Amino acid sequence: MVLVVWGAATVGFFALRLIPGDPVTVLVGLGSVSEQVREQIRADWGLADPLAVQYLFYLGRLVRGDLGTSYRMQQPVADLIGQQLAPTLQLMGLAMVFAVLLALAAALFGRGRRSTPFVGLLELVAVSAPTFWIGLVLITVFGFGLGWFPVVASGGFGALVLPAITLAIPTAGILGQVLRQGLDAAAILPFVDTVRARGASHTRLVLRHTLRHAAANSVTLTGYIAGSLLGGSVLVETVFARPGLGRVALNAITDRDIPVVLGIIVLAAVLFSVINLIVDLVADRLDPRMATAEAYS
Repeated sequence: MVLVVWGAATVGFFALRLIPGDPVTVLVGLGSVSEQVREQIRADWGLADPLAVQYLFYLGRLVRGDLGTSYRMQQPVADLIGQQLAPTLQLMGLAMVFAVLLALAAALFGRGRRSTPFVGLLELVAVSAPTFWIGLVLITVFGFGLGWFPVVASGGFGALVLPAITLAIPTAGILGQVLRQGLDAAAILPFVDTVRARGASHTRLVLRHTLRHAAANSVTLTGYIAGSLLGGSVLVETVFARPGLGRVALNAITDRDIPVVLGIIVLAAVLFSVINLIVDLVADRLDPRMATAEAYS
């Protein structure tokens, strides 16, 4: 986890520093202040130091938990992220719940000879469709057309449903494919004949046995996707005019507010690492053979 966070912070730091453009020029504009004032601002922000020195100072602050100060807002980056973190976590959490439910429905009810091609087509469309297009379609149909949900963000659970579904649909398409393939592979394993010989019904066989067997790969994939949902929230929060880290990241990138962008990158790396740690623990619970294999390896 430490290596992942360090790697993300390092790549993000050098990538943002190598992008053409001057953060000072973006902040104060062209010709509005003298060159002497610009040089003073660069010195105050540490931008006049060599790149290696800037990197070492940044790592030192990061180890102490200091994400720096926003160039534009003149506030600690940790405070800016903390103010917008809750709406984004709510969106990601509900999107993950919707994605798992949709994937389960597709896997359980889309395994017949007639339904499999149709469900497979829906999964392909869900994976291929751009997120912003899905959001615009949902707004048009369920916001303007049917009026079931608010068009723009407001308080309450209803304002969170359409953004969460928008973020969940591509994820559900991927999870549904993997889970359905896992169920098909589990259905031909020897233990299935034993369970059927005991008189178990088809529903009990699927829910108690083959689903658990097929869920191991899906749970691992869920951890990877959940860690990447933060990036998808940028488009979703923009389309639905929601508060959150997505809009903060977009504004920071536009303004070349490097400390804020780096802070969000580090946060994404931490979330990704923690989620995948939890997924590893859950996967061991679902399939005890994994823990046994690790013990003998």
